[in-house]
Amino acid sequence: MVESLEAARAQVPGVARKALSGNKAVAMAVRDLDVDVVAAYPITPQTTMVEAISELIAKGELDAEIIHVESEHSAISAAAGATAVGARSFTATSSQGLALMHEVLHIVSGLRIPTVMAVAMRALSAPISIWNDHSDVMNARDTGWVIYFTSSAQEAYDTLVMAYRIAEDPEVRLPVMVAYDGYVTSHTTEPVVVEGRERVLSFAPKRVTWDKLDPDNPITVGTLASPEYYYEIKYQQHRAMFNALEAARRVEEEFARVFNRRYGLVQTYRAEDAEVALLVTASYWDNARVAVDRTREEGVKAGLVKLRLYRPLPVEELARALGSTGVVGVVDRAISWGLPNAGPLYNEVSTALRDRVGARFQSIVAGIGQRTMLVEDFVKLFKLLYERMRGDRYSGETLFYGVRGA
Repeated sequence: MVESLEAARAQVPGVARKALSGNKAVAMAVRDLDVDVVAAYPITPQTTMVEAISELIAKGELDAEIIHVESEHSAISAAAGATAVGARSFTATSSQGLALMHEVLHIVSGLRIPTVMAVAMRALSAPISIWNDHSDVMNARDTGWVIYFTSSAQEAYDTLVMAYRIAEDPEVRLPVMVAYDGYVTSHTTEPVVVEGRERVLSFAPKRVTWDKLDPDNPITVGTLASPEYYYEIKYQQHRAMFNALEAARRVEEEFARVFNRRYGLVQTYRAEDAEVALLVTASYWDNARVAVDRTREEGVKAGLVKLRLYRPLPVEELARALGSTGVVGVVDRAISWGLPNAGPLYNEVSTALRDRVGARFQSIVAGIGQRTMLVEDFVKLFKLLYERMRGDRYSGETLFYGVRGA
């Protein structure tokens, strides 16, 4: 942010600029959102987030009930139950914890329970890896949750604030997942503008917009649905996702007006006249931007696109961002097993944009298990895409960048 703007905002009561990791920034967002119930189970690299929330409760900065459950399956169940009776709830997890939640993820979205979860993304076992990739969230992509990828501690804080506005929108009423890279974002300390409870609740006020469980007005939820009704109920859930897309657009614009920080569902860097571009998510955004500048200095018009909202997929925004690009490399940090094009994000983006843009797409898998990706690696990818574009040579299979022996 511009320093003069920072100085002006420092005079607003409750607003502070703090040095926070991604996990602690999320904890501060939970405080400022005045969450009522937190249910979580410790798992690396999420643990320090819930520890920070516990400290805020102990210090009296957050009046919330924290439930120390016996597993992640119980954590999401408790959060859903709390929301079902009208509370604003929160949970968090990583990796195998998200996998253990999988059964209940479908139930939460199917019951239209607008809870919010933060995920410090981490690779799935086996073999055991405590390091980052996106296999956990990609494993949950079709559970009916709205999913955001964020690339910094500030963005994680801001997106969590937006998440409750979207989840609790009466036309949406769907759970939201805010994901960021384990260690790279979760444990890296950055300057973060913390807006304070008054400003945050003015933007995202607590209001029950869903049909809550109430002994005085009893209802039944989660009952058996016969073939005569089940299909229509799931179609309503499908339509709610598109309502979430419209809500996300509105909320992003309002957030920018109120807090003077703008993201958008899709972000671009020097993509307007790019011949070759990379589509990335989460923390790859930073190194890849430096790589764009270096590649352009060598005569190749490189550009970058960051997908911020993943579910629902913002197809219109992606088409505008990539409309004039010759070739696009879609960088995945997860593997869709058994397909020649093994990148899950690649498969979805290339299919969605096939008839909308003239670009050719290349599937790239990189950084599995947090295999290092430096600025120089992104420069190499840009040059490879440029060579393939000039020679009209495209691989029908995924480029597994950086793996030994391939």
